[in-house]
Amino acid sequence: MDKVATTLQSVNTPAILVDLDIARRNIQRFQAYADGHGLKVRPHIKTHKLPALAEMQLRAGAVGITCQKVSEAEAMVAGSLEIRDVLITYNILGREKLEHLAALARKVTLGVVADNETVIDGLSAAFAAEPAPLRVLVECNTGADRCGVPTPEAAATLAQRIAKAPGLVFGGLMTYPPANGAAAVESFMTRAKVFLEAAGIAVPVITSGGTPSMMHAAEAPVTTEYRPGTYVYNDRSLVSRGVCGWEDCALTVLATVVSVPAANRAIIDAGSKALTSDLLGLTGYGHVLTRDDIAIDQLSEEHGRLVSEGPINLKVGDKLRIVPNHACVVTNMVDAVNVIEQGEISGVWPVAARGRIV
Repeated sequence: MDKVATTLQSVNTPAILVDLDIARRNIQRFQAYADGHGLKVRPHIKTHKLPALAEMQLRAGAVGITCQKVSEAEAMVAGSLEIRDVLITYNILGREKLEHLAALARKVTLGVVADNETVIDGLSAAFAAEPAPLRVLVECNTGADRCGVPTPEAAATLAQRIAKAPGLVFGGLMTYPPANGAAAVESFMTRAKVFLEAAGIAVPVITSGGTPSMMHAAEAPVTTEYRPGTYVYNDRSLVSRGVCGWEDCALTVLATVVSVPAANRAIIDAGSKALTSDLLGLTGYGHVLTRDDIAIDQLSEEHGRLVSEGPINLKVGDKLRIVPNHACVVTNMVDAVNVIEQGEISGVWPVAARGRIV
């Protein structure tokens, strides 16, 4: 079971494959765009959770990484000597998390976000006696309606609260907008910046993100930094949006046909625990490469059902590569990924931050 496969045919399935040649190309494509528009890149590692891929992004020109949880950031920093600048884009609450956050801040340049006074007060209490203040950005809602203060005025008010809090320093403004939200980002952030500067508070960073609109990031020139995540792998949801093609999808799920119970139906050994049940507005649960005629119409935990309008032309033992709907969730369901370079398996990488959700 632990023997390292040397060919795709010998890989034990279901398995996750990551084509590093495609990932490098994806990284370099956006880095070149950002460099050309004067934007700093801070990729979100929740997509891959791999220190080695983060290092690839840093070597291409990224200024640091983005994480979603404290434990995720800890795993990434522990796995790399090159990761030395981290932004955690999540409201952090609770004594244990704050203790871990303070310990992490002693190792790397660290920033976090907040959208309410309760979070700010907790951060201040945890860092008041620390040797260096914690950088805190105000999270702003520019249309995604998730977290974030609702108005530029509220952003300015919260920033002033941060600036006055012991142990903290105001680090800037952060947003995760909906796709095609550049105009709203520009309007909100420009107004917030005016309010803050009028109050004598500089805004060192304005950071936005999202892979679907990343090649339009420069349409919000007030933005100084961008945080794409899924771009490193891409997935079916992004192909469906026209953001990329199948040839740009670095992560695939390798599955084996275990049953062909009807002429137009086959069963694979990859179910919801390998492909994810996320639909993201799509029909079906992934795209079978080179087989546009096949739909994955049902998943149970360990089975995936493939159907075709005509003969499915598969036999038991066949292996298929599938682009999942949502690559980020797939990453968190496996202990390791099989790395491919120049069409050959070159290694197996443990997913260092897998399961780091606190």
